[in-house]
Amino acid sequence: MNKTSSKTANRVVIVTGAGKGLGRAFALHAAASGACVVVNNRKRDGEANSADAVVAEIKAAGGQAIADYHDVRDAGAAEGLVAAALSAWGRLDALVLNAGVNGPAARFASQTGDAFRDVLETNFFANLAILQAALPCITASGAGRIVLVASSAGLYGVRGRAPYAASKGALVGLGLTLAHELQRDGVGVNVLAPYATTQMTADTMAAQENLSQRMTPERVAPLATWLASAECTANGEIWVAGGGYVRRARMMEGDGARFDALADVSAALDASRSMQSAVGFAGAEASFADFAAKALR
Repeated sequence: MNKTSSKTANRVVIVTGAGKGLGRAFALHAAASGACVVVNNRKRDGEANSADAVVAEIKAAGGQAIADYHDVRDAGAAEGLVAAALSAWGRLDALVLNAGVNGPAARFASQTGDAFRDVLETNFFANLAILQAALPCITASGAGRIVLVASSAGLYGVRGRAPYAASKGALVGLGLTLAHELQRDGVGVNVLAPYATTQMTADTMAAQENLSQRMTPERVAPLATWLASAECTANGEIWVAGGGYVRRARMMEGDGARFDALADVSAALDASRSMQSAVGFAGAEASFADFAAKALR
């Protein structure tokens, strides 16, 4: 095994949706770096179990891993995942919450409330349950780390996938809030928005020559491993990555302008539209304090 450091070795990490695609790459890389990995992927009727296959790969390479077969949406799944880690290794240090679904592709006018609820159940509420169940262990780790796998759709929106974008945007907001609340406990929380050729994105990636070959899940995995490591000091940050390239994303606010009446609004919006001097803030409280100071001048 190629262990990157003694701090990475023997850390216990849960990776959800780890039977294929990005989750599989995350699990394999974490294990190759010395972590003990709970490989979560639900069982599908009539199909070979992908979690078992990933565990077999890890063990064949000399790593440590166990399979977990919970559907993350099911009642008790969150508690079962945590119990699996504790039963195998007696601790839990990091979460890489990758399991997710696209939902139906349709314009908003054709989407139903049930479609939104279905996507949110997997992409948001299942992650919420795991976070709540795992939090005592993550806090007790002393170097707990949480990686929420979101999407650029949650940052900017995407045509035809309103439920998906909404669910990932909710995940971003949750992650940034947890980063503020948990930093005093030594827990780092970051959001990863990956680009990779997977079952979800194969058609999009195939549309551009050589893109699918460059944007493999394996070229995102080192970043996920780092964000879940004890050495990582990043907290409350959004990282967009793919093809071995990474850049930070951030919510920003530009210069403002005053309006006193309806007739002033259009000009105020035009004056405020430029983002050349935009800045970000470490939390909504800091944003409000800056806004209020400028608005009350």
